[in-house]
Amino acid sequence: MKHKSPFDLFYDEFNEEIPEDKFPRNSISAFAAEAIVNSEAWSDSQPVMNLSSFVTTFTEPEALEVGRRNFLKNYIDHDMYPQLFAMETRMVKWLHELWNGPKDAVPYGTATVGSSEACMLAGLAHKWNWRKAREAAGKDGSKPNMVTGGNVQIVWKKFLRYFDVEPRIAPLKPGNYRLTTEHLDKLVDENTIAVVAIAGQTFTGEDDDFQEIHDWLDAYEKRTGINIPMHIDGASGGFVNPFLYPDYKWDFRLPRVKSINASGHKYGLVPPGLGWVIFRDRSVFNEELVFYVNYLGGEMPTATLNFSRNAAQIAYQYYTFVRLGFEGYKEIMQHTVDNAQRLRDLLVKSGYFVIMNDTQRIPVVALTLKSEFKNFNEFDVSAKVRERGWVLSAYSMPPNAETVNSLRVVVRPHLNLNVINGLAQDIIKACDWLKEHGGTSTPPKLHDHTKATVSKC
Repeated sequence: MKHKSPFDLFYDEFNEEIPEDKFPRNSISAFAAEAIVNSEAWSDSQPVMNLSSFVTTFTEPEALEVGRRNFLKNYIDHDMYPQLFAMETRMVKWLHELWNGPKDAVPYGTATVGSSEACMLAGLAHKWNWRKAREAAGKDGSKPNMVTGGNVQIVWKKFLRYFDVEPRIAPLKPGNYRLTTEHLDKLVDENTIAVVAIAGQTFTGEDDDFQEIHDWLDAYEKRTGINIPMHIDGASGGFVNPFLYPDYKWDFRLPRVKSINASGHKYGLVPPGLGWVIFRDRSVFNEELVFYVNYLGGEMPTATLNFSRNAAQIAYQYYTFVRLGFEGYKEIMQHTVDNAQRLRDLLVKSGYFVIMNDTQRIPVVALTLKSEFKNFNEFDVSAKVRERGWVLSAYSMPPNAETVNSLRVVVRPHLNLNVINGLAQDIIKACDWLKEHGGTSTPPKLHDHTKATVSKC
């Protein structure tokens, strides 16, 4: 009987059909398994061309090696990996300082699985503090609500539903896609655990009006005696504002800001998924939310929703902070915002688009087609440029601005000026083609059970 060659053995394994609905029965070689997994992903988008996403898609080889050396470590096991925990603790202090935390405060916070976990922890802290204060005053602590804008990211709607907090969501309107004080008098009351404002919102990249909201809450306290904190969702803006706009008060310089979250895996320049939540002071995060365990070794505190997780992103973030420093981040963010401005100018100059974000604070370009173009829409443009490999977001705005469609481009640091020029030309050529031939896309219908409201019911 003829023995099969290594190639024949590999080909047999590689060509074996992978079952759809039952667990694979036989072992195969590591080489064949790697080839099968990679081949199944051939048709996926290239991450570097996915400009729908905010997440980092570029890595330095040295950073990748740092991640590789730490990816088998369990983040939560501080007893076995004390130096990793020391890195995290140091970075919490650095972020507290970067976001202008009070110098006499005790910095407190944690690395999280993306900003989603960070938002959940911040929301729980504010709910806990509100309830404890209500109970101490002999008042009902069973009906918490949270106030935010219709531009809020989906994680906050998850928090509100999962942790039984009433949503008080201010509606948007065409031409204004951020939270202002317009509806606060109908939304805020003694049961409000916090007002969440966004630095670098998902839809247009704009910031909510932090100072105006802060001043309104000051006046509200003087009028009613009710003290309401603010949380800043800096998932996208938290790693841009400090480096480019040092005099801009969006952070702990506003006394009512008690917590801030940011995504290390966005403009923090770490691959997904890493988030951060930082509190103004240790006292903001109630001790009752901290658990102590000793079954991994020595006794250690845990105050995260997730327990075991990969440590690679934390070590990677430490690398980026040490490697780039303040000046390095500043240079990268300025380069990225400049490229976003370049793309914005080219697309507006084309005559097809109206810009949606008047202030180019973070590297996001949000556009809507001019009303004169009736035979195609933003979803058609997104689909057409996909033929060139680009992935751009097209979506309808939230209530009550859902009549407006948006085309959004997230400009990230790995894009150079030559690529920006080519991207602009691809978008314009797509519009030229659609203008002549028309489009066929219709916006998908979304089932949103957390509608924007200004009522208290």
